[in-house]
Amino acid sequence: MTYEDIIVERQDEITFITMNRPQRRNALSLRHLNELLDAFRTVGEGDSLGVVLSGNGPVFSAGHDFAVMVDADLPQMRRLLWTCTTLMETMQSIPQVTIARVHALATAAGCQLVASCDLAVASVNAGFATPGGKGGWFCHTPMVAVSRAIGRKAAMEMALCGDVISADTALSWGLINRVVAAEDLDSETLSLLRRATRGSAFSKAAGKQTLYRQMDMGQHDAYSLAVETMASMSQSADAKEGMAAFLQKRPAKWLNR
Repeated sequence: MTYEDIIVERQDEITFITMNRPQRRNALSLRHLNELLDAFRTVGEGDSLGVVLSGNGPVFSAGHDFAVMVDADLPQMRRLLWTCTTLMETMQSIPQVTIARVHALATAAGCQLVASCDLAVASVNAGFATPGGKGGWFCHTPMVAVSRAIGRKAAMEMALCGDVISADTALSWGLINRVVAAEDLDSETLSLLRRATRGSAFSKAAGKQTLYRQMDMGQHDAYSLAVETMASMSQSADAKEGMAAFLQKRPAKWLNR
């Protein structure tokens, strides 16, 4: 697929996906969403260990592109929103660790992108908002991801007020993992991602999927899933190698199976 709205680059074991519609504040048109979806699916089928999602220009992402939505009919809107939903779910279903590098404002579906990544690092210059609550079109779908990343009262405040919150507030509410100086954003993002991708990629992929599945379960069902998964994974080559390496006080040699 030839991309017009994003840039995809590979450096060593990391893939960088950059939204590249600065003139539209990286607004998420249907084409832009489909390009992101294709890129994440392609990464998911490859051997990268992690993905960095970022945006070019003055804004990380302003969310959905109202210019192409204002005259859309109901079937068109459903198609757009389901494509966006598929993208968010794909970002969490691929085996690689996904991290958002947030240099500036992320609003509505742009904030949803941040919440849907496994990890997020933000510059002190970043801000976050789901502004539908103060307008005429509530941020229903962005709040699915955002409300699962932060507490209920914080989610209600973001959704109902629609105000921009600072990176420090986003950190305290659990929307992001780090707030760093602008000049440190690249290095701190890669530092966190490299620590999150060390160890067995096979084990981590299973761990990521189990973690997302159990988060929305009741405690007993979550334990049932976790026990069975952990017991099954104990028989994998990398689990055996990890235990042997620990006992023998040597570096592990991962087979990723």
